Amino acid sequence: MHVLGINALFHDPAAALITDGTVVAAAEEERFSRRKHGKRPLPFSAWELPEQSARWCLERAGLAPSDLDAVAYSYDPSLARPAERMGLHDPWDHLRQEYARKAPDFLAEALPGLDPAKVRFVPHHVAHAASAGPVSPYPDCAVLVLDGRGECGSHLAGRCTNRELTVLATQELPDSLGLFYEDLTQHLGFLRSSDEFKVMALASYGTPRFAGRLREYVRADDAGGFRARPVPWADLVPPRPAGGAWSQDHADLAASAQLCLEEAMLALARWLHERTGEDALTMGGGVALNCVANTRLWRESGFRHVWVQPAAGDAGTALGAAAHVAGQKDTLEPMPTAALGRGWSDAELRAWLERAAVPYEWPADIAETAAEVLAADGIVAWFQGRSEYGPRALGHRSLLAHPGKAGNLERLNAVKGREEFRPVAPMVLAERAAEIFDGPLPSPHMLFVHDVAADWRARIPAVVHVDGTARVQTVDRAQEPLVARVIDGFERRTGLPVVVNTSLNTAGRPMADDPRDALECFGSAPVDLLVLGPFAIRRGKAFA
Repeated sequence: MHVLGINALFHDPAAALITDGTVVAAAEEERFSRRKHGKRPLPFSAWELPEQSARWCLERAGLAPSDLDAVAYSYDPSLARPAERMGLHDPWDHLRQEYARKAPDFLAEALPGLDPAKVRFVPHHVAHAASAGPVSPYPDCAVLVLDGRGECGSHLAGRCTNRELTVLATQELPDSLGLFYEDLTQHLGFLRSSDEFKVMALASYGTPRFAGRLREYVRADDAGGFRARPVPWADLVPPRPAGGAWSQDHADLAASAQLCLEEAMLALARWLHERTGEDALTMGGGVALNCVANTRLWRESGFRHVWVQPAAGDAGTALGAAAHVAGQKDTLEPMPTAALGRGWSDAELRAWLERAAVPYEWPADIAETAAEVLAADGIVAWFQGRSEYGPRALGHRSLLAHPGKAGNLERLNAVKGREEFRPVAPMVLAERAAEIFDGPLPSPHMLFVHDVAADWRARIPAVVHVDGTARVQTVDRAQEPLVARVIDGFERRTGLPVVVNTSLNTAGRPMADDPRDALECFGSAPVDLLVLGPFAIRRGKAFA
């Protein structure tokens, strides 16, 4: 059975393909269109479909649209109510709903040969939930979904038994922890539905002195739900103009909102643990990308294991919608990896370099070549294998650097054009992680924060955030042998079993996906070495 999943309505359009219960491919439209998040989450853009990523998923499997048994669309317009009846100010939402109702016809036009009768509407939060529990490593688990909004809700709590989902609780709009955080993001001068992670980073620089006031608007109840109503932010702190300087008040407001979010999430998770008795919690929805809150849930909720969908935002609902429909007929297999996007053979990569007329090397051991440059404090653009599904660079589309040089945080933020308070992440071999980091391990998807051991903070200062934590990615030798050898080679030269890992892109641009993207990023940013598969391109030679 072939099921194509589609996310399109709000933001982060994406496509995913499941064949006979196995995840074959998944990709976000932004990686093809080069528009960050694919589009803005406006009703006027709701008609736009992930056409390029959908076509690529089919090509990857050698399928035509007519070969599909179903197309799963991650929104069910029949469940929606007028925005004003849900307490939302969204005067053009009726346009969004009309586009959703027309989705089968739009998809049939975008994918010639597709029968529109094969399109199945999947409730948005069911799709989020199915992207978590049913494809996680845990066939029996609790499921927690939190985001901005779906058809008429913002939350789902459930339980998976043998990968089948049962819904236990939902929260109706206008109460929404996701919208609460989005509103703050906009108030702090960042781009809503995009830059919420910047608020989380800024929160580390503040103290939660406004938390008491915010709890008047945001708090959990005793029945698996919560209250989260619009906050008069300007009564607390004046708004920050976009691009303006941030003040201590702004950082304190971010810290206060972060604390209130964590408290509400922790209450919901504890209720779910008590209700289900499961050992494992799986999470989806954009709020699950808050790695600070995720770690607190791991420490305090009562669950032994916490697993977060790597594409927890709306992009992940493409996979979840497909999993929900496929699971009704086939036995689902766990998601094998986050590397579900495009990849190229060595011959194809070499052809790219020949066409670009770029001088390149083909060293005997590309891992050792990269390790040597890193040890000499060079920045390496690392392009290997299939691209990642989700917002995190996990060693396939990465910028790598030396963690022992404190100035490399500022250096990388300058290379990427990012705010100075943004942290970068450590990449460490799974078997070495516990020596250096305290937190949920392994952590292959960079979705938790870890306390850095006191005797390591001065040794790897570039990856230690202002609060003494780091967002760790652990590397499994069996799954990522080439990256593991880079880390080994770097440790032999420096004594440090950690390298800096951040995404291969510059500010405002999607992560590099194809070789052209990598070459363009290399050409526009002061990167010392571009590794493209087995090939090495050095800045001094390429721009001599």
